[in-house]
This record gives sequence, structure tokens and C-alpha cells, in this order.
Amino acid sequence: MERDVMSEGNEKRFRTLFISDVHLGARGSQADRLLDFLRTHDADTIYLVGDIVDGWALKSGWHWPQSHNDFVQKMLRKARKGAKVVYIPGNHDEFLRNYYGTHFGGIEVVETATHEGADGKKYLVIHGDIFDLVVQNARWLAHLGDKAYDFAIQMNRLVNALRKLFGFPYWSLSKWAKMKVKNAVNYIGAFEETLAGEARRHGADGVICGHIHYATIRDEHGIRYMNCGDWVESCTALVEHEDGRFEIITWTDPVRRGMPVQALAPAKAA
Repeated sequence: MERDVMSEGNEKRFRTLFISDVHLGARGSQADRLLDFLRTHDADTIYLVGDIVDGWALKSGWHWPQSHNDFVQKMLRKARKGAKVVYIPGNHDEFLRNYYGTHFGGIEVVETATHEGADGKKYLVIHGDIFDLVVQNARWLAHLGDKAYDFAIQMNRLVNALRKLFGFPYWSLSKWAKMKVKNAVNYIGAFEETLAGEARRHGADGVICGHIHYATIRDEHGIRYMNCGDWVESCTALVEHEDGRFEIITWTDPVRRGMPVQALAPAKAA
């Protein structure tokens, strides 16, 4: 069920905000939409759940528009003003994995984190790429797939430019494919099951991740799986309300601003 979570012009403040897969430096990054989202959404604690900067894209060609720089500056300002900002690198910003335990302008870089929800439940926060066998064992194939994905994103932008011209809402080609292509559905299911198993091994009540650009909240077998989504195609963020409810908010078209994809109450004891 969808409902408005804010009125236009009013700031919505959350207990915790989770953002992943912004891919700054990639031409497909929709950092401008993320900045628009952050103008009216804030939190005491912000987790940057990997692939915030796209080192792979920057190696192949420099692309760093003002909106990308503005996002970095906004995170630094939030840290200076007292927000807890935690950065968990992913595979695209793996160069930051050499800096675990350090701080950059008040932003802490860690390998994984344990987030304690308002209800006392503990969640493993991890990007998730270490459980992707393609990324780990066939990097050349991962890079090849990354190029194909970039092409699909550019095509998606063209399609949406035409849709906007004719008054149609934003539509994600990649998200549609993930729902329709059997191999993609199977891959997402296996990824979710693996991450849930990792949370269980850590003694956590759930896991919060990114990596596969597919935002969702699921409760299965006593473990809550939550994926933040991305800011390349779906433009979604995971938020925790003060009462412990988790929600995925999508931020694509003006008419859909502030409308959650999913919302769940605090997790019950298993």
C-alpha cells in the first residue's frame, strides 16, 4: 500500500537513512535526483552502503559533474554538523577498502557495520558484492557486464526522455528485466538467500545491503532482508522511522515523490 510520507516543502526526518549504489563518476548516476531527495529528507545516522563512487567508470573516462561534487560536499557537511555517517565500500569503490577504520571529514570507513534498530533488533550492514561469484571469480566478465549495463542505462534514459515528452511516468527498463527474465529472478533470489544466511551466521536479526540495484524488504525464516536499491535506475533509499518501521522510498517523478515502495513494522522476535 502506498501513502504520502511528507507534504511538499516540509522536511521529513528519520532515525536512519541507508543509501547505496550512487555510482558517482558514472554517466548513469542520477546524483541530481538524490540531491533533490536529500533537500527534504534527513537522518541522525546515514549509512553509505557501497558503490557510492564508481572507480571502474572513472578509470575508463573522467566524468564528474557538479551534482556529483555537491553530493560529496553535502555528506561532509552532515558529518560536520553532527550526523553519524558510515561508509561501507563496495566493489566499484573498492579502493576505499584500504582505509578501513579511518575517517574522511568525519565520515567513518568500515568493512561492515551492525545497526541496532529502534526496537533493539540488530542488522548486518554490508554492500554484498563479496557474495557475488561473478564479481569475485571472473572480474573480466563483471566488467563486460558493467559495460552492457551502462548501455542499457543510456537506452533507458532515451526511453524516459520520450515518455516524459508524452506525459508518461518514469519507467526502469532494468527493473522490468529483473522481474521478467528468469535468470535474473533466480539470481536475485539466490543473492537474497545468501545474504540472509550471512546475517544468521553473524547472529543478526536481519541484513541491509545494496549491490544488485533491486530495492526490497522481505521477512523470511526469521531473518529480515532489506536492499537499499540504487540511484542509477530506481532512485530508492531505505529509511528507518523513529518507531522502528523500515520503508523504501522511491524518488523518480514529481508525482511520486514521497511515496514509499514498501513499509514494514519493527521485526518481531523469531
